[in-house]
Amino acid sequence: MKVLSIQSAVAYGHVGNSAAVFPLQRIGVEVLPVYTVNFSNHTGYGAWRGPLIAPDDVREVITGIEERGVFDKIDVVLSGYQGSEGIADVIVDAVARVKAANPRAVYACDPVMGNAKSGCFVAPAIPELLREKVVPVADIITPNQFELGFLTGTDPHTIEETLASADAARAMGPDTVLVTSVERPDREEGTIEMMAVTPRGAWIVTTPLLPMKANGSGDVTAALFTAHYTGSGDAADALARTASSVFDLLEATHRSGERELQLVESQEAYANPRMQFAVRQVR
Repeated sequence: MKVLSIQSAVAYGHVGNSAAVFPLQRIGVEVLPVYTVNFSNHTGYGAWRGPLIAPDDVREVITGIEERGVFDKIDVVLSGYQGSEGIADVIVDAVARVKAANPRAVYACDPVMGNAKSGCFVAPAIPELLREKVVPVADIITPNQFELGFLTGTDPHTIEETLASADAARAMGPDTVLVTSVERPDREEGTIEMMAVTPRGAWIVTTPLLPMKANGSGDVTAALFTAHYTGSGDAADALARTASSVFDLLEATHRSGERELQLVESQEAYANPRMQFAVRQVR
């Protein structure tokens, strides 16, 4: 499998491509990373250095890849955090060009906007661009529950509400919706869930909620789920594998006491997930 991954990059820590690339490589995926920013560290620290990469420069890198004649071999285009407003046009154009070369290719969009605790943390124009321009051309989207609500103009909480919101998102264009950070009011205390919704059914998985904030975990989740699901076509298995790997990554990070994901130290969890969480079909 070959993945063209258009995301941010940091020198210190693990978010964006700096979170997604290694886990994908560790499960045998060839990754072509294209950077939208090149920062010293993620913006959660409140201070960082380095450039937003101009959309035209991102486009040039993608064109250079195209000129190597590999677009017909790309199976997945994956996108995450978009540093500037013009990146949306670049991504949509890249998806169209890859799909023209390989009609079986899929586009997976992680519509990074914010979360329930922090609200939106991207440039003001980005959420609308994602909703109006990017999500409609995606095959897979991986919003958290907050982002799903924004995309669809809903406020999902229960399983039924989250399913309805996912269906509304699917009506916008995507075939499959992975909803992360599902916090339904009637879930068991101290847990958090993920839900995968496809034309063939919907599944949910419950894991312990660790008392920590882990920047980049969503990027790992989107990358692993996309690769597993694209490879097998089995959403339930992809959900189980992803939940297992990401939980072990988060648990290792929590034990370490470090702020940054223990991405390299947790590599065995990507290659050989323990499959310790049962997936339940909800539709």
